[in-house]
Amino acid sequence: MAKVTIKNLYKRYGKVEAVKGINLECEDKEFLCLLGPSGCGKSSTLRMIAGLEDITSGEITIDGVRVNNIHPSKRDIAMVFETYALYPHKTVFKNMSYPLRIRKLSKSEILTRVQRAAEILEITDLMDRYPRELSGGQKQRVAIGRAIVRNPKVFLMDEPISHLDAKLRAHMRGELKHLQKELSQTFIYVTHDQLEAMSMADRIAVMNHGLLQQYDSPHNIFNQPANQFVAGFVGDPPMNFIECILTVEDGWKLKHDEFELSLEDKVQQKVQAQTPQFSGALNVTLGIRPESITIKREKTKPNEIAGQVYITEPLGSDLIVDVTVGQERLKIKTTSSFEGDRGAKVFLEMVPDKIHLFDAQTSKSLM
Repeated sequence: MAKVTIKNLYKRYGKVEAVKGINLECEDKEFLCLLGPSGCGKSSTLRMIAGLEDITSGEITIDGVRVNNIHPSKRDIAMVFETYALYPHKTVFKNMSYPLRIRKLSKSEILTRVQRAAEILEITDLMDRYPRELSGGQKQRVAIGRAIVRNPKVFLMDEPISHLDAKLRAHMRGELKHLQKELSQTFIYVTHDQLEAMSMADRIAVMNHGLLQQYDSPHNIFNQPANQFVAGFVGDPPMNFIECILTVEDGWKLKHDEFELSLEDKVQQKVQAQTPQFSGALNVTLGIRPESITIKREKTKPNEIAGQVYITEPLGSDLIVDVTVGQERLKIKTTSSFEGDRGAKVFLEMVPDKIHLFDAQTSKSLM
């Protein structure tokens, strides 16, 4: 078992509190992503797991063993950095075999392990090359191979593909997910890229300002965000937010200067479960994803919202349409067949059961 448990973890750099009471459990053979913007504390958390940063307070256990005071070399983990950290004067084979030679393994064992890792990563033809002769993607594979040969309990990865071009990043996402399943080992992966986290992880820990915002499956992170930060951080284009007033005087309705929406029974029930004392008016933030809005040139239903095309952004088979509704600007994801020039009048229909509501004061989900 290579379960990693983090209990009430804090990290302070002088007066700056980078990590604030994080609690996480990464199960054996799980792919966990620590996701968040720069400075949210995700790399500090990873480095404390690795032993590269001292823990201010709290506890980390790996495989049931408390590692707070155990030297990094004794934790049986392997770390892959954003910078490849390859030795420029050593061949690929020597780079990959270095951690094994340090441990004084036999030549035959070293050869077997390096060959196996090279086969998994499809770099067997690169063994005699030097880092300067490799592409960025090949260098990253070598860095990962150097971690694989150690056969650690846990792999820690700190934004390992963020510097690669978009096409290679997309390829490496699939490769890393395949690698984790093939090795059947625990991966903890740090990234600021929500697409990386959503496409690879079994579970995602979303962080902001040193605090854990939500720890859940990619599906729940996307469809049931715990608060407005998570809702806005995950998704591309990001979720639209509109400040409204929720009233129940003549039925459950969202009121805005430019429109009024009646809420479906399912949405009402969810909100009522979260706010049992609510009976009058409540300031809320309406959230709706761009793909959950239908854009039309003609009004066909009472709940549709009038707006004007601000600009269009062609994306191949998809089209992003920016629409102004009064002082609000919303993004709508539609097909490339939509036709609407700048300034054209349009009507928006929100998918009723895809609406999200957040408390305007706390930003917490009301659903």
